[in-house]
Amino acid sequence: MPPIPGSGLAKGLAVTLRTMTKKSHTAQYPDAQPELPPRTRGVIGLFEENCTVCMLCARECPDWCIYIDSHKETVPAATPGGRERSRNVLDRFAIDFALCMYCGICIEVCPFDALFWSPEFEYAETDIHDLTHERDKLREWMWTVPEPPALDPGAEEPKEIAAARKAAEKLAAAQAAEAAQAAEPAEGPQSTEGTDASGATGGSE
Repeated sequence: MPPIPGSGLAKGLAVTLRTMTKKSHTAQYPDAQPELPPRTRGVIGLFEENCTVCMLCARECPDWCIYIDSHKETVPAATPGGRERSRNVLDRFAIDFALCMYCGICIEVCPFDALFWSPEFEYAETDIHDLTHERDKLREWMWTVPEPPALDPGAEEPKEIAAARKAAEKLAAAQAAEAAQAAEPAEGPQSTEGTDASGATGGSE
């Protein structure tokens, strides 16, 4: 059935009439800050203490907007006769937000939880070169990261916790069985040699 001429216009006017009767709401920004969802992708905060300079975030970034510089430092032996070790020390960690597309891959692949999403969004600059923020600024944004949401009571138990719980239960059952076996009295076969039915010692007359 072909559409009735003017039906599209009538639907549009109906939407207009419905919205005309509703009270408009104006957000008084910047005097009133908006309430952002907890998973807002504003900027990326850096928790420098957890960074091991593994370079995984920089390698996985599809835009190559993460710049990391580091140097090696010798750590003396912890015990006498031990061996000295070397560790990476972070010198520079910067993100060019003019290139960043907020995909979050760097946060997901970080094995040490050094990168987090911050809801901050007020970082506009007049010069595009100023959108490359160094680790000091990234660390300031780290303190605006919201707390993680509580776990859903009905959610499935994580596989790591389930495996650890099963291993602990198995170990506890094995220890309980060993303890029960050790508590049982040692029962050996009784010797009846040289005794009669009445229990008296037999001998030759």
